[in-house]
Amino acid sequence: MESTQSFRFFNRGPSPMVRLVFFAVLSMLLLFVDARFRYLESTRSVLSILVSPIQRVAAWPGDLWHLVGDLYVTQSRQHSLIAENEGLNLQHQLDAAQLLQLQSLLAENQQLRNLVELPLSKDFTTQLVEILYAERDVFKRRVLVNKGENANIRIGQVVMDDVGIVGQITRVYPWLSEITLITDKDHAVPIQISRNGLRAIVFGAGDTSQLSLRYMPVSADVQAGDILVTSGIDGIYPPGIPVAKVIKVERDPAYPFANVTCLPVAGVDTHRHLLVLSDMPELPERPTEMSTQGSVDKRAKTKRKN
Repeated sequence: MESTQSFRFFNRGPSPMVRLVFFAVLSMLLLFVDARFRYLESTRSVLSILVSPIQRVAAWPGDLWHLVGDLYVTQSRQHSLIAENEGLNLQHQLDAAQLLQLQSLLAENQQLRNLVELPLSKDFTTQLVEILYAERDVFKRRVLVNKGENANIRIGQVVMDDVGIVGQITRVYPWLSEITLITDKDHAVPIQISRNGLRAIVFGAGDTSQLSLRYMPVSADVQAGDILVTSGIDGIYPPGIPVAKVIKVERDPAYPFANVTCLPVAGVDTHRHLLVLSDMPELPERPTEMSTQGSVDKRAKTKRKN
């Protein structure tokens, strides 16, 4: 008798709902056992070690993509920052140059303003001149200015800035004039000490920053800090204009004269614009000096003729 029982090719087993419930209960049980008794920590560690290489291999394409992207962004930013830095450095240099020019112009304007506001006597007129050239010889302290015979500049006129005496006109050309600075070697200026009125002569030392007060006796009342002004007794320099400041006095009893070092108060080597003063009023001519013996001989000859 043939069997009527049908043959099954696929054995499906439990239904999906039963499987879901089974695995859910199993999961809850494993979670409870792991949380309560910590039996699965070693198993979890082993599984994480085994799975870690697979995770790294799986994440490698994404990491490589991010690395390439970050490298490209970094290179782009680096080039941009380098270009920006070069531009800022160039702008900084331009701003620094402009700032120096502005400071120079401000100092020059202030010096010109001080020149205009100088309280000079009405007996003198002034001309503003600008330094064009400096003497090439390092042992000479002379400069050339932009006015000469065309502006009625004459030899012997005094030159000053807004603080004090700078020098004297020593040579005149058609369009230029030469000024010998007070620091030129052996250039002499009659002065007096403003503190006590003591008269003397200050000489240039050939150095831009020094003057010397020569032939001052060791007992002379000269102190460091004394201000030297023009005495006005030579008929060239107007009286009362600052010339120098005493910075050091050395007295040695073995020598008859003190060594007095002075510092010019004017900007001898700093300013470009100066004032040329007009000539002082003419003084009476100095009387001719005759010796006493000559006068006696002359009177004797006169008596003989009579």
